[in-house]
Amino acid sequence: MIRKKGIGLGLLVLLLAALLLVSGKKGQKEAGGEGGYVETAGKAEESVSEDAGEEELAGRLHAQAAVLLDMDSGRVLFEKNGSEVLPMASTTKIMTCILALEEGNREDVVTISAYAAGQPKVHLGMQKGAAYTMNDLLYSLMLESHNDSAVAIAEHIGADSLNLPGAEERTREQSREAVQAFCDRMTEKAREIGCENTCFLTPNGLDAEVESESGMKRIHSTTAEELAAILRYCVTQSEKKEAFLEITQAPSYSFSDRSGKRSHTCVNHNALLTMMDGALTGKTGFTNNAGYCYVGALEKDGKRFALALLACGWPNHKTWKWADCKNLFGYGLEQYECHEFMPETTLSDIPVLEGASESGSPYEDVSVSARRAGNVLPIRMLTKQTESVEAQARLRPSLEAPVEEGMRIGSISYYLTSPSGLRLFLAEEEVYAGESVKRVDFPYVFRFVWGRFLIV
Repeated sequence: MIRKKGIGLGLLVLLLAALLLVSGKKGQKEAGGEGGYVETAGKAEESVSEDAGEEELAGRLHAQAAVLLDMDSGRVLFEKNGSEVLPMASTTKIMTCILALEEGNREDVVTISAYAAGQPKVHLGMQKGAAYTMNDLLYSLMLESHNDSAVAIAEHIGADSLNLPGAEERTREQSREAVQAFCDRMTEKAREIGCENTCFLTPNGLDAEVESESGMKRIHSTTAEELAAILRYCVTQSEKKEAFLEITQAPSYSFSDRSGKRSHTCVNHNALLTMMDGALTGKTGFTNNAGYCYVGALEKDGKRFALALLACGWPNHKTWKWADCKNLFGYGLEQYECHEFMPETTLSDIPVLEGASESGSPYEDVSVSARRAGNVLPIRMLTKQTESVEAQARLRPSLEAPVEEGMRIGSISYYLTSPSGLRLFLAEEEVYAGESVKRVDFPYVFRFVWGRFLIV
């Protein structure tokens, strides 16, 4: 029943009470400061220490720069001068191949220009005006490492993008322009993969140097880490990975030009395919500046590795790269196992300042649950027995109403931890508010006071 006597005084009391309650709510301060976060663990170091085994292995390797990569996670398991920029010779052709597969057509007929026919050895020996399928040239490229096939592939795709005349009508300058367009796209593709220090100036890996208008010089080059990452892309990430493996795993391949007058047989020179169980693919390379180079991949016992070797000796040390391959892959197989991690992290509810409770009482504490995105765990990767994965939550200590369900309120970072205590950042998972909370306002408090003091 509603009280009718003294209604004017009652309303005045209600207004004063509501104002006091609202002002009391607004007087609350957010712990940790405006927009602050609370961390559940200390700040991590983003590096992993080198152990004695790694130092001993580095001393046994012939290559000036070497990297062993976990192809599933992308983690560098071992490196020796892994970020040093060096020429990479014909290992270049893994990018030529994958880009041609992705942006070209294997059934295209490629007519040979005078520029392509004039490339130095190692070459197929094609003549101006001859025609081959793109598919046949890709086998020539990857099995025998023919330099003219690389240029013919690059020129064909580059000319299409520039709307240049047919191969037999092109000038040498137009042919070079088409090849350069393809090489620019190779460098762009490297950037898309995350390889910021790789520069492609030729599609075949021959040494090259350019100077910009500002006087800055660039050479045809990469790093061991980025070369291994490019192979990882070719084998595990590209939509054309099956085709890439089909070509690079072939022991041999025979074909003819479109006229049927000239026949060719290509033999795979990747000795790793028969040297080690589980060998997947690879590409050799050599120039006077680069020395012997190699990039290869191996899969065994559920483990997938990619390695890259740069400047691995000069004549007469052609076999040094195979010794380095055995040492690096052997190290990976012996030292690393496949592990799946499910780090446990308890997330507490987050208090909401000036939040309106479902009961309607302004005196009741309000909080929201912390909800994980759920897009990271489990973490699968190759690790040593002494390594573990830890989680570090970083959440807001409190929130200010209104709060919308699904609003970002923090994150969980995952780190690979070594016995020395150093940690390597692996991934970050978003944390969201599990519920919506409205803000306490004057009408909300007025309804509470009215119901508390005037409703019988």
